[in-house]
Order: sequence, then structure tokens, then C-alpha cells
Amino acid sequence: MKAVRIMRPGELRVVDETKPVLDGENNVLIRMTAAGICGSDVGIYHGTNAAATYPRIIGHEIVGMVEETGAGVTAVHKGDRVIVDQVTACGHCYACRKGRPNVCGNLKVRGVHIDGGYRQWIAVPEDKCYLLPDSISDTDAIMIEPTTIAIQSCSRAELSEEDTLLLIGVGALGSSILKIARLHCKNIIVADVVEEKLDEALERGARWKVNIAREDLEAKVREYTDGYGATVTIDAACTKDSLMNALKCTGNAGRVVTMGFSVADTVVNQFVITSKELDVRGSRLQNRKFGEAIELLKSGQIDLNGAVSHTFKLTDAQKAFDFIDSRDPSIRKIALTFEDLD
Repeated sequence: MKAVRIMRPGELRVVDETKPVLDGENNVLIRMTAAGICGSDVGIYHGTNAAATYPRIIGHEIVGMVEETGAGVTAVHKGDRVIVDQVTACGHCYACRKGRPNVCGNLKVRGVHIDGGYRQWIAVPEDKCYLLPDSISDTDAIMIEPTTIAIQSCSRAELSEEDTLLLIGVGALGSSILKIARLHCKNIIVADVVEEKLDEALERGARWKVNIAREDLEAKVREYTDGYGATVTIDAACTKDSLMNALKCTGNAGRVVTMGFSVADTVVNQFVITSKELDVRGSRLQNRKFGEAIELLKSGQIDLNGAVSHTFKLTDAQKAFDFIDSRDPSIRKIALTFEDLD
């Protein structure tokens, strides 16, 4: 079968791999139909994802059709369309015992620590498969996984109706978070350096915008909040300065959620945290949120149709990554497809 493997940072190869077979643990064989390219996949390709190991078949936004099931499998059947949970956990460490397997001490993520979905077939456990509703195509369904990340971040933020949210960054990640955040609160400030993205965010539920490239973020946030600051800030930009900006812009007793994976040093002022008694929280992956995301989709509370702006065949993955690196403004979400590979 064809697969895309990152051999080392900067080296992507389309390789021939052995088709997986079922065993006692991985008891569902899926023929892949679509896989998303996430910012973390780009980070693995460029060597900036601190969690990744090499060489690695990447891809964790993975959708396909059940081709074969093992003995005793009842949750899915041959021909079912499914999306796969990317998290694997040990089930017995401190984090798992606390109900947080997404930060398991022995965490393995498909496409990061173990091989993922940029291949024609993948074998996974039955309980990692979630049935897709008929209302969404395979290609658009890759956006369910980013939606689970957004649900997790809003859960970690304990976002509620009384909050004023500052969302820093409204790219692919920030846009997914906005879809979920607007279900919880109405007062949302979006901040970015791209005016077009800010305008789109206003159309999709944000109340105020700040163009960080030409406006003072802290001053504008205080203007919009009668001087208090945001009660919740989610950093979906994850740049060198965004965490400190988030701390400054968040009011007393507020929560700051960071989602970045950079290992580069960043300046943080202890006084701004302690004096306002801020809660600073990380949000990683998702904690069994696929079912919730699919229910939101089925109920019409979120719409993921049309979210993918470009598609490439799996075997054209290098072209897809090169296109992402071009920073073409038309890019919203890119999916890899698996037709006509044999």
C-alpha cells in the first residue's frame, strides 16, 4: 500500500508499506478515504513539533470505510464510514486515573508517536471508531477532529455565558474554536494580523476584532471590556509573544488557555499572573470528545460542510505541503484523498 512517511525533518517520502492485518487489539481494518493536513503535521515535516518521533507515517485527522472487522466487534460493521480517535492511553497512570487520558504519562498519538493515517489502510481498536452521519462528506468529515480540539479547549477554559473571551489567532485552529465558543458565550473578541480572517470571524459569531499588526491589543481589549480585561483568553496563535499578550489582556480571576507546542523560550512575567490570580492552563488534543462533536454536527449546532479549501491525492503530498509553505491566502484547510492510488 502507498503511505506518506516523514523520514526526518524536511524529508517526505511516498513509500510502499505492508497492508496492516487485524489482531487482538487492532480489530477494525479501515480503508482510508480522506485525511487532513493539520498545523502539527506541518510541524512534524519541518521538525518543529517537539512531540514527534521519526521516521513517521503522519496524519491524525483520518476518515475511512470499515473493510474488515475481527471477532467480537459489534460497534461497527463492514461498509460503515468512520472517523478515528487519534489518542491511545495506558489507562492506569495518574492522568488516566484522573479521567484525562489525552495527557496520559504513556501517551501515544497516531501520526506523532505511532504511525498515523497517511496510508491506504489502517488497523485500529473498535472503541476508537466513530460512525459518521450521512449529512457530511468524507472530505469535510476530517474537520470533526479539529472540532474535538476546540471542544477540549473551551472545556479547559470552563467557558460560560457570563464570560468575555479573547481568542488570539483565527486561523484554522482559532476558527474551529470560534465555532464552539459561540455556543457558550456571546462576547468574543478575536485578534489576528490578517484583516480578512478577522472579518470572517465577525461574520461567524465574534463581536469585536483587533488587528494586532496595527492596533494595541491590550488597549483595545480593555476598551471592549470597560477596562476589566477578558475573563477568558485562548491562545490559538501560539507565537513568541502571544502568551504574554494573553496574560496582560486577561482580567483578575480570569483563565488563560495555551495550546502551543513550541519549545522556544518565551518571556512570562510572574507578577501579571500572581497579582491577578490567573489560572494558566494547557489544552492538549481532546479527551473523548468525538461523540460530542458528532452530536453537535447532527443537531445542526455546527456546520463543517465546505470547510476544506483544497484537496490533493495522497501521492501528491509533497505538493500539498509545498503549497502550505507558500502561504497562499486562499488556503483554509487541505485534505488528502485516496482514490486511484493502485
